[in-house]
Amino acid sequence: MDLDEGRSKLVNYLERNGFIRSPDIREAFLSVRREHFIPSDIASLSYEDTPLPIGEGQTISAPSMIAIMLEVSDLGKGMKVLEVGAGSGYNACLLAHIVGSGNVTSIERIGPLLELARSNLRNCPRDVELVLGDGTLGYEANAPYDRIIITAASPDFPSPLIGQLKVNGKIIAPIGRDRMLQRLKVGTKAEDGNLLVKSHGSCVFVPLIGKFGF
Repeated sequence: MDLDEGRSKLVNYLERNGFIRSPDIREAFLSVRREHFIPSDIASLSYEDTPLPIGEGQTISAPSMIAIMLEVSDLGKGMKVLEVGAGSGYNACLLAHIVGSGNVTSIERIGPLLELARSNLRNCPRDVELVLGDGTLGYEANAPYDRIIITAASPDFPSPLIGQLKVNGKIIAPIGRDRMLQRLKVGTKAEDGNLLVKSHGSCVFVPLIGKFGF
């Protein structure tokens, strides 16, 4: 099976099993080539529904998990998005495909991974701003955000990120103090600054490291 066929089959599988529900997310998965965001020696695994190593002890999430996070994020064109944890850049490219060029900021604490994402994102047709830093502190320069998506397990929603979220904006993260099991949660910011939180099932992510992480 060639990679184009694999990508199409993966998207069909994700739709059939309810991981992808919206046309915009379907189009993003069809348009963004996962093989551009993983090591070349495992490119043949690009469209397996499994996490894959990307170096520095980090992984790229399984496509089904990525699709779930994108769906619960309730994204729309023109939304300003902060991604915490750029990884290899794959999720940032998907996000930019959905919300539009120039609307996604992705912050990464590991220098070599940031450079990997920068290199990989040359293959992305949409512009993404990459920032080196502690993602638990957010990125005040581009705040406030419509959506903040944390791609690593956090013990709670970091307070600086809540502060950088617009009223009625949403923050999405795997939350839990057990590093081996978390709950995917979505917090919507109310007028009083508090979060109205909904849970969307169990998941397992690498830990979020930083001042307000592990």
